[in-house]
Amino acid sequence: MRTRDLSFDLPRELIAQEPPAERGRSRLMVADRAGGALYHRTMDDLAEFVSPGTVMVFNDSRVRRARIFGENEETGRRQEFLLVAPLAEDGEPPSNGGDHGRWLVIGPGARRLKRGRRFLFGPESFTGTITDVREPYRVLSFSRPLGDSWLEKHGHVPLPPYIHRDDVPRDAERYQTVYARASGSVAAPTAGLHFTSALLDTLREKGVHITFVTLHVGIGTFLPVRTANLEDHVMHRELYTITDETADTINAARIEGRTILAVGTTAVRTLESAATTRSAGEGDVVRAGTGETGIFIYPGYRFRIVDRLFTNFHTPESTLLAMVSAFAGREQILAWYGEAIRHRYRFFSYGDAMLMR
Repeated sequence: MRTRDLSFDLPRELIAQEPPAERGRSRLMVADRAGGALYHRTMDDLAEFVSPGTVMVFNDSRVRRARIFGENEETGRRQEFLLVAPLAEDGEPPSNGGDHGRWLVIGPGARRLKRGRRFLFGPESFTGTITDVREPYRVLSFSRPLGDSWLEKHGHVPLPPYIHRDDVPRDAERYQTVYARASGSVAAPTAGLHFTSALLDTLREKGVHITFVTLHVGIGTFLPVRTANLEDHVMHRELYTITDETADTINAARIEGRTILAVGTTAVRTLESAATTRSAGEGDVVRAGTGETGIFIYPGYRFRIVDRLFTNFHTPESTLLAMVSAFAGREQILAWYGEAIRHRYRFFSYGDAMLMR
């Protein structure tokens, strides 16, 4: 498939630069894959379209305040870094949280930085030194361990590159889901930003099962597809965890023929990565546990776990658009996106939502 087949023209003013005035006040497009019918509603109406017994699966990863600024010791210039992932002593990502002295980083102009370049950080003026090059990244080794406690005080919210402004205090709340738990993402699982605690309670009262997986969203979610053929793209890898309780809830629903509704593309990646076959003719279930996934879902993929998908409107020629095209069909998705543009829906991370049934 040609990557350009996932292209569409989006008016710049429809790229949401701010969240809605209140969480949960987004518009909602409901789309039926069988027949293509569309319903233009709001998030207040979501429960109307979710049947009792449905299992909704959310990603509870928490966005790390991973954008930091240092002063170049040699030039005095300010340098922005995004802390992509901590590194253990062996140079690999650690299996748990905590403070770490070495981080994989990226940032504007960082590819020009050579080994040995030093920067000053924070009011304590501790140092960070470029100690390794892993294109397009750098390894930044700090003179003291650095973790979420320091980042919560001094780090900035890592807003997506298509939001053309600096972060402000309310982004710390609004670029985080209300159920965020395990810190580790450098981008929000944005489909979840639409949900309030009250809406989750409404869904539960209706008999909908709310459950969680954890997938730490990496910087690769923003990387464009640079290959002419979509299939040639090399997908980024991300860590995920599915608890025994979550797996049991999902698998019971699968066995009973109830609906699995994934909230966001990261929940889809997690569930489809953990899919396994019970036995011949008995269908697929998910495995509990922790793993790393590089799954690339594009048209032609057969979904094994996910029946319905709640998500945002995605960027052209992206792996996210490829996934939703696999779910509903490329031509159908582009037709729905055309309708969304005509009805002035807001796109991308702080934009409106779509439910595909």
